[in-house]
Amino acid sequence: MNYASAMNTYRKEEIGIAPYGIHSSNSKGRRFPEADHDYRSCFQRDKDRIIHTTAFRRLEYKTQVFINDEGDYYRTRLTHTLEVVQIGRTLARALGGNEDLVEAICLAHDMGHPPFGHAGESTLAKIMSDHGSFNHNRHTMRIVTLLEKRYPDFDGLNLCYETLEGIAKHETEYDIVDVQEFSPDLRGHLEAQIANVSDEIAYGSHDLDDGLRSGMLTADMCQDLLIWKLIADDLHWVGPQLSDLDRHRFIRQLTNLEVTDAFYTAQEKISSSKIQSVDDLQRLPYNVVVNSSLWLSQNRELKDFLFHKLYRHYRVVRMSLKAEMIISRLFEAFLKEPSLLPNHIQKNIEERGREAAICDYIAGMTDRYAIDQYNKLFEPSLLP
Repeated sequence: MNYASAMNTYRKEEIGIAPYGIHSSNSKGRRFPEADHDYRSCFQRDKDRIIHTTAFRRLEYKTQVFINDEGDYYRTRLTHTLEVVQIGRTLARALGGNEDLVEAICLAHDMGHPPFGHAGESTLAKIMSDHGSFNHNRHTMRIVTLLEKRYPDFDGLNLCYETLEGIAKHETEYDIVDVQEFSPDLRGHLEAQIANVSDEIAYGSHDLDDGLRSGMLTADMCQDLLIWKLIADDLHWVGPQLSDLDRHRFIRQLTNLEVTDAFYTAQEKISSSKIQSVDDLQRLPYNVVVNSSLWLSQNRELKDFLFHKLYRHYRVVRMSLKAEMIISRLFEAFLKEPSLLPNHIQKNIEERGREAAICDYIAGMTDRYAIDQYNKLFEPSLLP
């Protein structure tokens, strides 16, 4: 990076980033040193690298709640990811965080998900219980540090330390963290905390939206939820019918309320803790970017409602059982006869071990590719 371009890039950051937000000029750098870019910060480069990965593109055909062939208007892992990015950038700009770093973490946070969402993950976790286990957060780290092959001098993407730390410390109700390489005594930095809350906000409100759109949930089923009553009063909605336009208004208001609550709660915690640096923030005994206790109580009610009424709906459970069968039988077939695997996957067996190589292969599949491979192996009427 030439001096004039570097100063221009960093000066623009200085304007909007708080002292406790991470400046790219203060990055701890990359494992394999690289020359700086003339006009892109290191975190801009990270998010660009993530977008161009095979794993990121595959999110388009990976389940959020509904398998892809249920309809093309339900959210996928890719659209969920983009919605997390949208919320993350909003909070980063409002709270003085580094927007590019937040975006990079949000873009990467779900890349390790296998096909068929949480059903696919729980199936691989069972299969791999005696072989290192499996969880999507750890697999995301494998993707960005090992599995993506795009550069001649190193495996993975060679992301900045702060981006990797944010991915490793991605913690929500459904994420298992493994932070041994990233100062486990420190909390996630501001940008990691923003990504965590953004993910929580996105999947709750948007799963409710998809549930209502699908007909598995109805306005009548939601009417006892405290947050539903609050929004209905705000919008002067009396029901009983919930039109598509009303549904859009409900979800928009729900997201707005959650983001606004997180912003003001974080502002208050940042102010009261009197932090002055990134280190100050990470050494606090609590996260500063969180929702209020009142909102967390209402959100807990919403999550429990979604679990019992949507995630345990017979249509979703039926899809989950199919997913478990597909992944289990594929794994068993590949384990019994590795020659069924593509040549480039077979080459990985000696380096990683048979189970790990098969797990990496299946975890990278999209829903439709996994279904296609299953049909080719187990449907005699179909040609290979």
